[in-house]
Amino acid sequence: YLWDVAWTVRGYNSKTKDLVSLITDIEACERAFELTNSKDIENYIESLRSKIDAEVFSQIACYETNIEQLKSGEFSYNVRGKDIKIQCKYNSISGLNISKVAIPCLNSKSQIIQFLRESNLPGHFPYSAGIFPFKRTDEDPKRMFAGEGGPVRTNQRFHFLSKNDQAKRLSTAFDSVTLYGQDPDTRLDIFGKIGEAGVSIATLDDLDDLYRGFDLTSPKTSVSMTINGPAPIILAMFFNVAIKNKLDAPDFWNNEKRLEVMRQVRGTVQADILKEDQAQNTCIFSLDFSLKMMGDVQEYFCKYKIRNYYTVSISGYHIAEAGANPISQVAFTLANGFTYVEYYLSRGMKIDDFAENLSFFFSNGLDPEYAVIGSVARKIWAIALRDRYGANDKSQKLKYHIQTSGRSLHAQEINFNDIRTTLQAFLALSDNCNSLHTNAFDEAITTPTEDSVRRAMAIQLIINKEFGLNKTDNPLQGSYIFSELCKLVEEAILCEFERISAKGGVLGAMEVMYQRSKIQEESLFYEMQKDSGQFPIVGVNTYIAPNMNDQPENQVQLSRCSDQEKNDQIERLNIFHDKHKNAAEAALEQLRTVALSDGNIFEELLTTVNHCSLGQITKVLYGVGGSYRRNM
Repeated sequence: YLWDVAWTVRGYNSKTKDLVSLITDIEACERAFELTNSKDIENYIESLRSKIDAEVFSQIACYETNIEQLKSGEFSYNVRGKDIKIQCKYNSISGLNISKVAIPCLNSKSQIIQFLRESNLPGHFPYSAGIFPFKRTDEDPKRMFAGEGGPVRTNQRFHFLSKNDQAKRLSTAFDSVTLYGQDPDTRLDIFGKIGEAGVSIATLDDLDDLYRGFDLTSPKTSVSMTINGPAPIILAMFFNVAIKNKLDAPDFWNNEKRLEVMRQVRGTVQADILKEDQAQNTCIFSLDFSLKMMGDVQEYFCKYKIRNYYTVSISGYHIAEAGANPISQVAFTLANGFTYVEYYLSRGMKIDDFAENLSFFFSNGLDPEYAVIGSVARKIWAIALRDRYGANDKSQKLKYHIQTSGRSLHAQEINFNDIRTTLQAFLALSDNCNSLHTNAFDEAITTPTEDSVRRAMAIQLIINKEFGLNKTDNPLQGSYIFSELCKLVEEAILCEFERISAKGGVLGAMEVMYQRSKIQEESLFYEMQKDSGQFPIVGVNTYIAPNMNDQPENQVQLSRCSDQEKNDQIERLNIFHDKHKNAAEAALEQLRTVALSDGNIFEELLTTVNHCSLGQITKVLYGVGGSYRRNM
């Protein structure tokens, strides 16, 4: 299928060249006809026109209408039967009237059709410049990551991060105990990890406290959860918290009312098990069983028309953090995305019933390729979804979140990290990412403090609100180097698709550890370049401060989870177990029965999590689906 995707995109590009050539010939003949009035030339023009679909000329006419609107200063378009009018110019302090969408200067129909097919205006196929005609002005794209200690402490951080914002965009980091599907415990290998570098969540009560004070069904609230192995369990808890906060006790188990609440909830759960095997290593169940549970979640969403919550965030971020270069990051991530598409189709789901619920997550570093990864990914996805899978317009639109590169943060000259993050954030915003997390400068050493997080938020706010160039939605589109990078990166990704396909597709390549090996080789190359000084990093291997060795201890406040917080989590778990001791065993047995009979596990989890903790549930599922073992 990856080979087919590559050749679908190449076929599209080849058709673009053919159309440009034909239209160039038509324009040349039209000019010759103006000069000679030759009947033969007129007939030849008609023969050339007959080789081109009428839709192509309609696209050119539509483009010319759009350009007229953009130049007029007011742009109108239709969304779900509603006319939207946008003021598409703004006044600078100097009094200049500047476009919110940069208008290309094209002098011929052949240039227009090349532009339309290679890039196009934002909001138009192949969506290279963005999936919406204009950026939102009613809310900022910031989605800040948080998680430390227990749920109450992280809840306070969420309220701090979203204070004064109408839109509450929360992104949740979980501790490694939760990521591996375990309950807090006094056992030494667990106790020390409780609440470190993420929030500790083991029960429905924990998750209720985590999002306390937020209306989870509000269209202004969106919650992202970075969890993979036990993702279906945590997602079931999350939906039950939303239901509990909306429905009174008599209605809590009313299925129609529960579904109505679930249809209102917005956000994303990461749940990308393929990249866990390839890069991040928090697989807990066998790969086949993990994929089955992912399919169960999506099947449930399709069956009950739950549209506003995304069932998977197909992630390149962790692939990049493990050492992959930007080409491998995007290629492996898109390949994983197409693998999920093929798997869901194999389970009988229809492309437009689930493709709208897919989202992506990339890292942005400082390499030149990062300037175009969003543009290239959107184009490849749109062409493949339309031309290979027959998907509708909405399914063709690749939605993605960007987090600035954690790997680029350094403990040496730690204050320089904000400079790197600022540049990475500008690349992400100028390439029209849908949401953005900017890392705090001190994350090279610790979970960020309130002060460092505030600085990190200020980075993207300054870019969005003060940096004049970014007030235009497509500031880099059309520049010579941007166009060159788009072509180079696209071809490199398609070549990687073919290499993966030759190894049996994504799953076949994983069996021989192809992705992991390539990531490790690229990581080693980067470290060697950094160590030798061939890859300059200011303050690390060049422009080094004389007091560099003393800096980390002098400057950084460490954020840690205290023993008291860890013990509190264990006590909360014990209280939950005691409260549900009469119902837990029967709930677990019912879950086991559903799993063994190949039923929909997620549907049953929506009941189970009301009585059982995370560790209790994973223990039962290990007995059915097996635990993860890496191929060697």
